[in-house]
Parts: sequence; C-alpha cells; structure tokens
Amino acid sequence: MAFNRITICLFSALLLVALSCKKQTTTTQKEVTHAIPKDQKWSERMAQSIMHRHPKAWQTENDSIPEWDYKIGLLMTAFQQLHQATNDSAYYNYMLDYAQTMIDSDGTIADYDQESYNIDLINPGKFLFDIYDQTKDTRYLKALQTLRKQLESHPRTNAGGFWHKQIYPYQMWLDGLYMGTPFYARYNVTYENANRIDDIIHQYDEIQAHLVDEKTGLLFHGWDESKQMDWADQQTGRSPGFWSRALGWYAMAFVDVLDYIPQDHPERAKLIQYLNDLAKAIAQVQDEETGLWYQVPDQPNREGNYLEASSSCMFTYAFAKGAQKGYLEAEYMAKAEKAFQGIVDELIEVDPNGEVNITQICGSAGLGGNPYRDGTYDYYISEKIKVNNLHGTGPFILAALAVGQ
Repeated sequence: MAFNRITICLFSALLLVALSCKKQTTTTQKEVTHAIPKDQKWSERMAQSIMHRHPKAWQTENDSIPEWDYKIGLLMTAFQQLHQATNDSAYYNYMLDYAQTMIDSDGTIADYDQESYNIDLINPGKFLFDIYDQTKDTRYLKALQTLRKQLESHPRTNAGGFWHKQIYPYQMWLDGLYMGTPFYARYNVTYENANRIDDIIHQYDEIQAHLVDEKTGLLFHGWDESKQMDWADQQTGRSPGFWSRALGWYAMAFVDVLDYIPQDHPERAKLIQYLNDLAKAIAQVQDEETGLWYQVPDQPNREGNYLEASSSCMFTYAFAKGAQKGYLEAEYMAKAEKAFQGIVDELIEVDPNGEVNITQICGSAGLGGNPYRDGTYDYYISEKIKVNNLHGTGPFILAALAVGQ
C-alpha cells in the first residue's frame, strides 16, 4: 500500500509539471500571436495599434483627463482620412467618441478657453465638419461656430497676422499656419461664401515676408514683430535657427489649405509657388542615404543631431499630396516614397503582437516660455525624444495614406 501511495504521489507530481509546461507553452504561443495582421497597410496597422493601446482617443495624450488638444486633432484628421480611404466604421467611431466626449449637447467644448487666444485650439475642430455632416447633430455645428468666433477677435500683428498665442504677443510661428488656416478656409468656403480667402492667404504672405532665409530657402521657426523676446534678432525679429517639425507643419498647411482655396482665386497660384519654393528647400536637406530629415535640418553632421520622425512623416505627406494634386512636380512623389521607406526601415518597430511603434519623435519644442526656449541648435536637440508621441503617429498615418501604404 505504501508503494502505491508513493507511486500515486509521483505520478500526480509529474502530471502537474506536465500541465504547467503545457500551460506555459500555450501562453507563450498566445503572446506571439499577431493581433494586428502584418499583411495590412501601414496606415491601418498604425491606427489599430493606437486604438489597441488607447481605446479612447482622448487617452492618447493624457490617459486621466480628456483634453481639447491640437495633437489629438492631428490624429483625428489622420483617422478621418483613413476612414475616407477604407470606409471602416471603426475609425469613424473612434473620432465620434472623441467628439461626444469633448462636446456637450449644447455645443460647449470641454477644456476650451477662447480668452487664451491659442491658435493651437483651432486645429482639433477640423474633423468636426465631417462629424456634423454625418450626424447632423447641431452640437458640432455650434462647436465649429465657437472656434470660428475665436478667429474674429484673435489678436494680430500690425499687418494682420494671427498671434500664435495670447501669451506670445506679436509672434507668428510656422506651426500656427497649420493650426488655423485649413480650418478657417474650410469654414469660410462652407458657411461664408468664401468671403475671407484674401485674409487666409495674407497669413502666408506675412510668414513669407518675415521668415524665409535668403541663403537656404528654409524658414525660421518664429518671428517676433515687437523684437522684445530674447530669442528674436534685433534687426529681423526672427528666431535663431531652423526646426524640421515647424517646417513640416508649414508644408502640411499648404497642401491642406489649398483644398479650400477656390480654383479661380487670383492668388491661388501664389500659394502654390510658395509651396514649390518651400519643397525645393526641404528637398535639399533630405538625407541621401535614408530619405529622412534631421531634427535641425541644415546641420546633419553636427553632434547630437538625429533623424527625426514627425517631420519626416510631415514632409512625406506634403510631398506626396502636393504631387498628387499637381501642385508639385512628379519627382516629389519619388522623394516621398523614398522617405516613407526610410521611416519604415529606420524608425518603425513592430511588437510580437503586431503593434506598430514609431520612434525618434521630438516630444515638444517651442520658443520662449518657462523654462526658456531660445531656438538655438543646442535647444532643439535637447528636447526629449519619444516613442509613439502624437506628433509622430498622426503624421505617419497621413504619410502612409499619401503614398498608398
């Protein structure tokens, strides 16, 4: 009887070990199962990765407090274009949930303060046009009207350029053209009989007049009309150097605002020429080996500089869309395709479950503020480098769609 008990105990122990090993093997196999198929296009793979990591769109920026944020607005613009390309309702529902979270039934936008006169706060409104068209829910029309109202009283330079923010008086930054003008143009064409197109084009005239570098054709990040900021050149008011993402915002602003500038407007051709001048300058600093762009685009060999993801995606999108629309020569599509391949080869990492990650994104950069940002080379390369930051994920989807990926 003792022998039998010993045998039974040994058998039971071996059985438990075997079951444990089987369970461990099953778990390991489950971990490497690709939840996001690798045979999908990159645009959808990134979008599904984002939704998997952040079931709610507002969580992409701050997972505890919903915010009306320009970066989420950029992501929603990418999801909007992805929905148009695929007709997959999952992408539309992701946008709709953000709209429903941020906008009350009476049209009030949560976390929005008009009196801050922050041009960034206009950008999230762009996806609401399609939401309103789809739902006919007047809360979204009221939200659009609220944002348009901000532009009526938004402070301006003496020549009529929108300040970047109330806290940055008399300053225009390249970023602001993307944040404000595509929304302004679409609203004006849709609801106001295109009666403010001259004012919209004037924003670009001001930037071109004050920020273009005569030697390289690149544009400096910002301009202080008052010349009061420490970063501002006392003769020109310009910031000291070039920053690729600022140029990326500006390039995207052109190809998006032109969607709404009437074909017969006498100054449409001027905008297209501005875009061509910018594209030529950007192409001259494209890295020959990878097709990407450096954080500080004109100093690729300087210590600390790096190939930056968000700007590379933005330039890819602008080049590809510009070529498709006929604003740019066909050669720019080839440059965009090379850049996108470089993004995939150099900056994309895929997890075992198929989730797509984009690396080497400058987390944030600006001018002035506290701590003070002086716009120098050393400043731009000192900002934190992040993975899956919204400055990179949204533009990656846009870039992928623009090159058919």
